[in-house]
Amino acid sequence: MADNLFTISGLKLSLPDMTRKPVFGAAPQIEILKGIDFQVPRNAVTGIVGESGSGKSTLGRAMVRLLEPTEGTIVFDGLDLTHLGENELRPHRRNLQMIFQDPMSSLNPRRTIASIIAAPLRQYGLTDNIDGRVKEALDRVGLPQSFAKRYRHEISGGQRQRVGIARALALSPSFVLADEIVSGLDVSTQAQILTLLERLCRELGLTIAFISHDLSVVRRLCEQVIVMHNGTIIEKGSTKAVFDNPQQPYTRSLIDAIPLPEPDPLWLAPDAS
Repeated sequence: MADNLFTISGLKLSLPDMTRKPVFGAAPQIEILKGIDFQVPRNAVTGIVGESGSGKSTLGRAMVRLLEPTEGTIVFDGLDLTHLGENELRPHRRNLQMIFQDPMSSLNPRRTIASIIAAPLRQYGLTDNIDGRVKEALDRVGLPQSFAKRYRHEISGGQRQRVGIARALALSPSFVLADEIVSGLDVSTQAQILTLLERLCRELGLTIAFISHDLSVVRRLCEQVIVMHNGTIIEKGSTKAVFDNPQQPYTRSLIDAIPLPEPDPLWLAPDAS
């Protein structure tokens, strides 16, 4: 337990299938997670990968109790979170933060960047030197202090994602769920955000669950990998082991689908000397 921040055992989760909802009555349930077992080591980045519909985002939301599990247990830092009510969960939520995929929809358009970062601090009564805390958060993610007075539409997509990271880290959480946070960014901005996360992990000792369909990103950032397919974990292990010697054909197909960088034509040109 001491080496693992999360221990997930026998986790199942069903959601209403709204495509089959009758005119009257409740929608039938569809099982999304079908018995999940894994552990998240402390102070490391765990990648959760799989194609769309594999259940990876549902798993992440269940871990931080944004969704209620049907069966199984979610133990966080020795505490069973599985069926805690919202009032019981509240003291622990500051340690369970999330960075969302689309900062354009997750950042309030009516609030300044400073107000967005300060919101979780105010929610938990951490109002002592709040301006200083906001300044520190902006510095931490590499944004100038002038951004404090701006609004989300006045900054770029990569800068908005940095604000989302700053907000998630404002409460000094022990766990961060990052759900497809670089999927909407261009390649150069992706690289900048990944470099930022690597630095923050080193400096702050963060534990991160990094959800992605991009295995090249996961290979760079994560120490261990969990491969999901159709609501189950079909392979897990260290990043090196999974990428160097995948045990499942599905994992191999995901790895084979990683695009290779196109060579520079100048490198291929014949030597004219």
